[in-house]
Amino acid sequence: MEVLAKKKIIFIIVEGPSDQEALGLLLNKFFYQSNVVVHVTYGDITSKTGVNPENIRKHVAAHVKKYAEQYYLKQKDFQEIIHIIDTDGTFISDDYVVEDENLSKTMYLLDFIKTHNKQNIVNRNYNKKKNVNKLYTTPKVWNIPYSAYYMSCNLDHVLYDKLNTTDEEKEKDAHNFTAKYRNDIEGFIKYMTESSFSKTEEYMDTWEFIKKDKHSLERYTNLGVRLLKEL
Repeated sequence: MEVLAKKKIIFIIVEGPSDQEALGLLLNKFFYQSNVVVHVTYGDITSKTGVNPENIRKHVAAHVKKYAEQYYLKQKDFQEIIHIIDTDGTFISDDYVVEDENLSKTMYLLDFIKTHNKQNIVNRNYNKKKNVNKLYTTPKVWNIPYSAYYMSCNLDHVLYDKLNTTDEEKEKDAHNFTAKYRNDIEGFIKYMTESSFSKTEEYMDTWEFIKKDKHSLERYTNLGVRLLKEL
């Protein structure tokens, strides 16, 4: 009797539960030849206090290792790690961070970031930028093939063309997005790879693009690079 080979895991890292809801089912259907795990970090690893270019890979690896331990898995059980990162305007000039003391929450716009404490965002961008630069040039994490892809300015911006949405709106939009494409994976792939926001050039070139000018505030994603690789 032929023994079927165990499907290897594609471990996909996202920031929040609404990101998982938006992409989980669709990516499971797309990467059907693998076992897809969409893992939520509940926050942005790249801008977390205490995370720097020297330890960022260890922080990412910790999430993979914890999952592996929980399910008694080994490194060989993983095919790859795909890390989806919000850019949050991190590569813009400090001049495009505008202070408004009346704001209680940071606002992201296509031309600038508006915040009640400019220095906090400037510092955040400085640290996050270094961490992201380290990650997208990292070929392996925990000796598992690794690649990072961006959603700019964030996932809601790319998928729904919305900025500064509430958690409730995120959940509703994620549900509607999944419902729209759950039986149309071809349409989902076309949306992600052929839209005006799709950057599908060479992997490194797409990262060089998002780092220029105000692109990290504008609506772009390079996730299509990985999706096209599967076709």
